[in-house]
Amino acid sequence: MRASVFACALLGYSVVADAAGTPVGTVIENTASVTFDLAGTPTTVLTNTTSLTVVERVDVVVTLQSPQILVAANDTDRALLFTVTNTGNGTEAFTLSIDNVLGSDDFDPVAAVPAIYFDTDASGDFNAGDLPYTLGVNDPNLAADGTVDIFLVNDIPGGVVNGNIGRSQLTATSATGTGVPGTVFAGQGDGGVDAVIGSTGGEALEFGEYLVSDVQITAVKTQAVADPFGGSEPVPGATITYTITVDVVGAGTATASVFNDVIPTFTTFVPNSITLNTAPLTDALGDDAGDFDTSVVPTIVVRLGDLTAAGGTQTVVFQVTID
Repeated sequence: MRASVFACALLGYSVVADAAGTPVGTVIENTASVTFDLAGTPTTVLTNTTSLTVVERVDVVVTLQSPQILVAANDTDRALLFTVTNTGNGTEAFTLSIDNVLGSDDFDPVAAVPAIYFDTDASGDFNAGDLPYTLGVNDPNLAADGTVDIFLVNDIPGGVVNGNIGRSQLTATSATGTGVPGTVFAGQGDGGVDAVIGSTGGEALEFGEYLVSDVQITAVKTQAVADPFGGSEPVPGATITYTITVDVVGAGTATASVFNDVIPTFTTFVPNSITLNTAPLTDALGDDAGDFDTSVVPTIVVRLGDLTAAGGTQTVVFQVTID
């Protein structure tokens, strides 16, 4: 069993400044004055000073980060990525839960054991280094505007068919409590001030989707640098050769497949450098499978057509120079 108690830094927490409003515990004071002339003498009278302490607002948002995940029957450990954000103005702990019986899809994914993980290395990809969540043991404790990335990990049951959709939902619930906006938890905020439930009710949920597909595509990109001096240092003037391999897994057909790659900032496309399976393609629009499209942002476009596993690997190559 991997460790389940660890520091916030290891969980990939981050903070975005100044989005949660005035911090809990802030003292707001105000004194007014009245000035007048008394027999030729300017005079000022001060009011009493009013003072209040900002209480804690409890709010949370869950955001889906993953696109729809393509899966096959009996797949295991397929992960959906979410971000939990403390949108309140104080530090708050949140409990996490998974729900796969939503009733609005074609099948119920099967929660792995454990099913909830922290994206410990902030990679966005579920891997062996990610640490599991245990209710009541390592509930994420987030400062105002703090975030944590969470995986829901599921297996895909047998018997599903092409086109079926399964949904998995993450719920984050405030440890202080939930309720209609305006509900007060006396003395439960930071430093013993009151906590008030905000517009989210102290709880947020979001679901991600698995789509059963009899064909899945993998794409891998590599780069090689050639500098003007015969070396491989990425200096201005060096050429970067990008190679992208596209493979199909499964018995189905990926219809009308199109490859797109935006030219990186600080680089310039090398004219007539596009190839598909070693065959050169022109940069012009519409005369063959490849284009250098500058209509919006400079982009390499290669129309791969209908792809199957039997068709083998498709390899796209193009070059840019570093400005």
